[in-house]
Amino acid sequence: MTVFTDTLTLTGRMMKHMTRSVDTIMTVVLMPIMLMLAFIYIFGGAMTIPPETYKGFIVPAILLFTVASGVGYTAFRLNTDVQNGIFERFHSMPIAKSAILNSHVMTSVTFNFISAMIVLFSSILIGFRPKADGLEWLMAIILLLVATYALSWIAVLFGLIAKNNETAIAFSYLLIGLLFISSGFVPTETLPKVLRGFADHQPMTPIINSLRSLLTEGQMPSEIWIALAWSIGTIVIFQVLSIYVYRKKMR
Repeated sequence: MTVFTDTLTLTGRMMKHMTRSVDTIMTVVLMPIMLMLAFIYIFGGAMTIPPETYKGFIVPAILLFTVASGVGYTAFRLNTDVQNGIFERFHSMPIAKSAILNSHVMTSVTFNFISAMIVLFSSILIGFRPKADGLEWLMAIILLLVATYALSWIAVLFGLIAKNNETAIAFSYLLIGLLFISSGFVPTETLPKVLRGFADHQPMTPIINSLRSLLTEGQMPSEIWIALAWSIGTIVIFQVLSIYVYRKKMR
C-alpha cells in the first residue's frame, strides 16, 4: 500500500504542475486540434481520400500525435527534477523509491490520455462519426492507454539521461517523425518505395491502423496483436533501461 499511496501523492504533485502550465496545455491539446483542422480543411482537398472519409482516417494519427507531444513534457519535467536535486530530496524521505519514477509515468498516462480524449471529442464536433460499439471502444481505449504507457517509459529514459531540459524534450520530435512516416496521414501505398517499406514495418503503423479499424470502421483488426506486441515490448525494454539508469544515477 505504501508504494500505491506514495505514487498517488507524487502523481498529484506532478498533475498540478502539468495543469497549471499554459505552455503544456497549448502544445499538448491545442496544437493537435489545429493540426487536425489544417490537414482536414487545408490539405484535405489535395488528398485522394474524400474529405468526410479523411476525418476518420486522420483521427488515430492525431491522437498519437497528442500523446507524442505530451510525453516530451514528461521527459522535460523529470529532467527538471533531476537537475534541481528533487530526486535526491525524495531519496532522503521515507517514501517508496519506486514511486518516484512511477509517479512521472502515471502523470504522463493520465494527462496525455485526457488530452487525447479532448482531441477526440473535438474531432466529433467537426464531423467525425465513430462506428465503434462497446467492445471496439473498450479495445481502442486499452490500446491507446498501453501505447501511452509505452511512450511514457521512453520519455522517462530520455529524461534521466538528458544533460538539460531542451535535450530531454527533443526526443519527442523523433516520435512525431515516426508518425509522419507511417499510415497516419496518407496511405502508405502513396509513399516512395523505400519510405513505404519503413512505414509498413515501424511500430506506429499497426497502432494507427488498429485504432482506425476500431473507431472508424467498427471492426476488430487483426493487426491489434502486432500493435500490442510493439507496445508491450517497448514497455519492457525502456522500463528496464530506465530503472537501470535511475539506480546508477542515484548511487
